[in-house]
Amino acid sequence: MKHIGSQLRSVVQKTRDTERGELLKYFCSQLNPSRINDGLKPISIARMGFMLTKVPTKDLYYIKRICDDAQHFSKKFWWLLKTEKHTK
Repeated sequence: MKHIGSQLRSVVQKTRDTERGELLKYFCSQLNPSRINDGLKPISIARMGFMLTKVPTKDLYYIKRICDDAQHFSKKFWWLLKTEKHTK
């Protein structure tokens, strides 16, 4: 007879997936094709996380919705991040 713990370890695995991580992957997947076409390096998820450290997760959902509705995802994304240029 096998111990129940040995069977559970193979079934239960810790995942590090989070809402924020999924959003960062989404932004990278949307931005990187246009960056590669322009001759720029693709943005890593770590770099994207660093750029969005002070943005709350609920605001990331807002940014995602606005960028999805925009004609140019990349232009709208970068414009929304540069708040000092469009707020007074």
